[in-house]
Amino acid sequence: MPTRRLVLAAPMLAAPMLALAGRARAATWPEDRPVEIIIPYPPSGGVDTMARVVLNHVAPRIPGFRYVVTNRPGAGGQIGFEAIFNAAPDGYTIGAVTNNAMHGHAIERRPRYRPEDFTFLANITDDPGAFFVDAASPLKTLRDFQAAAKAAPEALGVGTAGIGTDDHLLMMGFEDAAGVRLIHVPYQGTAPQLRDLLGGRLPVGAFNMGEGITLLREGKIRCLGQAGEARWSAARDIPTFREQGFDLLGGSARGLAGPPGIPPEITARLVNAFRDAMADPAYIAETEKLGLPIRPLVGEDYRRMMADDYTRLRALWQRRPWKEG
Repeated sequence: MPTRRLVLAAPMLAAPMLALAGRARAATWPEDRPVEIIIPYPPSGGVDTMARVVLNHVAPRIPGFRYVVTNRPGAGGQIGFEAIFNAAPDGYTIGAVTNNAMHGHAIERRPRYRPEDFTFLANITDDPGAFFVDAASPLKTLRDFQAAAKAAPEALGVGTAGIGTDDHLLMMGFEDAAGVRLIHVPYQGTAPQLRDLLGGRLPVGAFNMGEGITLLREGKIRCLGQAGEARWSAARDIPTFREQGFDLLGGSARGLAGPPGIPPEITARLVNAFRDAMADPAYIAETEKLGLPIRPLVGEDYRRMMADDYTRLRALWQRRPWKEG
């Protein structure tokens, strides 16, 4: 029969042994098996493409790193976000996360994840939101749009990809910043919105710069302003919202994160590999060819960006819950 002293000592001995085991696993990572990359959206979409492109440049920078992609779409990304968050924190499962969807779900309801507790690795792209009009529209700038909306309150329709999307949130933010009220016209995605915009049935469309850049270059649509921190290199002639006097940011930031508690040694190797990959001229050239609006941020810089975004969205929800349309 064990003595009381030995029984009490057992938990004290177990903690250092577990720590040693964790360090041993971190030392051999990632040679045991492939790393699973969970994508919360269908194959071939923007998030899926973003992850595959950057991982092809990350993999050679970590000896032994192999990966397999698992697409886990559903519930607007919530299913995939939950799978990433609740995975074992051993470095063998990471995945793609987006700012508005991940944060929006946590504000609207109680998913099985906490946005602030992910292990944030790297932000890859930040596709600015924007307002677009048909090429024949009399609107040329955001100030024109504001003046037209004030002249005809609740008469100008703005299309979005649906309630609670980054497009819808940008529209709501512009209403507050410009002191106007618009008509929200939600669509099932961007494609039908483009159809009506080009057909003259929709006055203004709200969607991402990456989604509009081809039609913009063809001269079929005009952009009133982009809501990024700075002008996207592929659209340097389009002023930002801030440059036009509206202190407003919007868009879709997409990156890679893991569950809470990944060992610091593994996290550091991943973060360093992402940093090096995103500085590689070959990677930058590939993203330019694909029209990906990159915004490289790693580690704590990425965490701070996501935390600021989460705070901003919660404040907007308190003022105007977007579930109301």
